Amino acid sequence: MKTTNKFAWIVFAVLAIAVGLYPLTYFFVDRDMGIFATKSEELLSDVIWNSGFYGHIIFGGLALLIGWVQLSKKLREQNLERHRIIGKVYVIAAIIGGLCGCYLALYATGGIISSLGFMCLGLLWLYTTIQAYIAIKKRDIKLHQAFMIYSYAACFAAVTLRFWLPILSYVFGDFVTAYRIVAWFCWVPNMIFAFFWVRRKGLLLG
Repeated sequence: MKTTNKFAWIVFAVLAIAVGLYPLTYFFVDRDMGIFATKSEELLSDVIWNSGFYGHIIFGGLALLIGWVQLSKKLREQNLERHRIIGKVYVIAAIIGGLCGCYLALYATGGIISSLGFMCLGLLWLYTTIQAYIAIKKRDIKLHQAFMIYSYAACFAAVTLRFWLPILSYVFGDFVTAYRIVAWFCWVPNMIFAFFWVRRKGLLLG
């Protein structure tokens, strides 16, 4: 069982690090590829949209890159001060990434269905992150841990999106249809998993 858990953590960490570093590729790829190909020239030349886009991928990527460390009891207990510093960086990165994500949701490929899905994700990420911060300021460690699990489950949607999107695109044979579905499917199962994880650890909210 311990071997299985260790393997799962390694896979979890590798995926988080890999996708956390993935935004770096946007500084090198041609802007007529990937998600850029679904956007109009007018939007791609908009300074505010570009600020929101790069703010989202940079700070969202940073939150994903470092957030998984906070969920490890072993790493947390090794150095509590390091845990606090990483936690502060995560909260700042998540808030900036979440705010930018909510803005970008207004222009999501796939219209209102995609926009609502990503907007709900952004708001949920912001809410759970802020609640986790408030809880630790009140020294409510269990509540803090519970909300951090939910927060990172929302953050991890960046990973699950990249897992499900190619599968859904293949199944439906249409990128836009797949994108509308993945706007919800990338985070709803994550939150369900987080709910059972919180229950299993006895970190009941309230």
